[in-house]
Amino acid sequence: MRVFLTGATGFIGSRIVPELIAAGHRVLGLTRSDDGAAALTRAGADVYRGSLAEPESLARGAAQADAVIHTAFDHDFTRFLANCEKDRRVIEAIGDVLSGSGKPFLITSGVGMGNVGPGELAIEQSFDRDNPNPRRLSELTGETVAARGVSVAVVRLPQVHDTEKQGLITPMIRIARAKGYVAYVGEGNTRWSAAHVADVARLYRLALEQHEAGARYNAVAEEGIPAREIAEVIAAGLGIPVRSLPPEQVAEYYGPFAHFAALDLPASSEWTREKLGWEPTGPSLLQDLKHMNYGAVAA
Repeated sequence: MRVFLTGATGFIGSRIVPELIAAGHRVLGLTRSDDGAAALTRAGADVYRGSLAEPESLARGAAQADAVIHTAFDHDFTRFLANCEKDRRVIEAIGDVLSGSGKPFLITSGVGMGNVGPGELAIEQSFDRDNPNPRRLSELTGETVAARGVSVAVVRLPQVHDTEKQGLITPMIRIARAKGYVAYVGEGNTRWSAAHVADVARLYRLALEQHEAGARYNAVAEEGIPAREIAEVIAAGLGIPVRSLPPEQVAEYYGPFAHFAALDLPASSEWTREKLGWEPTGPSLLQDLKHMNYGAVAA
């Protein structure tokens, strides 16, 4: 297949490119920059110029492909709601050109959208439409375009990691460096699910090749790592103390990340593994955190 890949030069997308090419697919990779175009060319992908700010440009790219994988997202968390709205517009625009074609359209969401109740593992069969996280707009829009005849499936992400990035944990490391200590909320019992970026890239390929309209997949290797364990490893790496924060101090410490810091986001991938034959093999989140270059990340 010729696959139009948004976010092709990003953390996850840049791993999906070689995964698809090695499996015999052609990649039409979205980029805004000359550096991005050069990186895609080196990787063996075709280059497509466009921007999330211009959804119609992405729709034109989608029209040139046999399938679409949408991983691009603006990660400026000071404008998180606006960026979720931007993602909604992109999904709608791509959906318009794919309507009635039967072409696979994989969109990206977060594991929290599969929430089934406090303390329970999020699952693929659940969609919490009233979730306070505005990222729900991605899946709500996916349902809207599916109703218009688009073959949509969803990949839900946990904290995706290697030794350079770890999802939301990476900006939180910068906050800890600036504050002079690493913090967790209360007793640090909230959990985050996780998966290595290479395993996540393979899941996207499998979800494309075994495409099933309406399916939701949890890209989860580890169901839930306690916040306190994460904080202790980061503190050791940075050489600074670790502290518990009472709830009333969370906003002051974390700023725009306060909402995420207090979330309990454990998730299961039992159905995904059985459905796709996906078995994660990469290092654990704590292993990657122990082996990262903290000076480079915090700079």
